[in-house]
Amino acid sequence: MNDKLEPFLVRPATFSDAPAIFAALKAYPDRLVPRPVSDILLNTDRFLVAEKDGELVGTVAWSILPELEGGNPSFELQSLSVRADCCRMGLGRRLAEAAIARIRPYRPKEIIVLTFSPEFFGKLGFRPADKRRLVYKLYHGCAHCAKYDSPFTCPELAMTLAF
Repeated sequence: MNDKLEPFLVRPATFSDAPAIFAALKAYPDRLVPRPVSDILLNTDRFLVAEKDGELVGTVAWSILPELEGGNPSFELQSLSVRADCCRMGLGRRLAEAAIARIRPYRPKEIIVLTFSPEFFGKLGFRPADKRRLVYKLYHGCAHCAKYDSPFTCPELAMTLAF
């Protein structure tokens, strides 16, 4: 194992992690969509966290995006964050890969991400995608976003990892 990653434990989130997850996501208001504590609690089973010395230092989550035409659904990686002093140590990659490993048994059509960090996700195999084909995501999630007038004026880039 990479020595830099030794001090980090990646594990499934628990209900008691919700306040720390909430704070971790709020720490990056320009890069992450905030989530209410109630949403974090309702989706605890879809969060992984990283801790160092018993303190939460990273998060990642996923959601299922139902396909309107049937077939295996797409999934979305969400809420990937690493505390600033733990960045550039491979922890973001480790969290993303752990989430992808959790998703893989469901045989997704693809995993999508909306991101301000396309270089990071490109290294994981994600490729640029047209937002207009992510209909469910845009109308279920992006339509409720208060940061931008339209999903199409949002500067986040859509990317997909095909299976």
